[in-house]
Amino acid sequence: MVLDGLSLLAVSAGVLFFLSGTLGILRFPDVFSRLHALTKADGLGLGLIVLGLALQAASPVVIGKLVLTWIVAALSGSVACYLMAHFERERSEGPHARP
Repeated sequence: MVLDGLSLLAVSAGVLFFLSGTLGILRFPDVFSRLHALTKADGLGLGLIVLGLALQAASPVVIGKLVLTWIVAALSGSVACYLMAHFERERSEGPHARP
């Protein structure tokens, strides 16, 4: 019963972080602040959802798969954020701004 409540709380908090990240994408003025809101809120949101699901998992193998999914999503999100920020910086500065 307590475990179910903690799981529901973690998943609900994760969904709220996802929603706040989405709101940040829609409301923030520039690309860099949008990317920051997206990666931070989504990373924490996914971590809380994984925690909530891990509390309900039947075996350690399932928990391991959940954690592995979270790690892969965090790494790919970081790489995608870097690439988008790098592209935006080059696009805004022009090809001859930096050597």
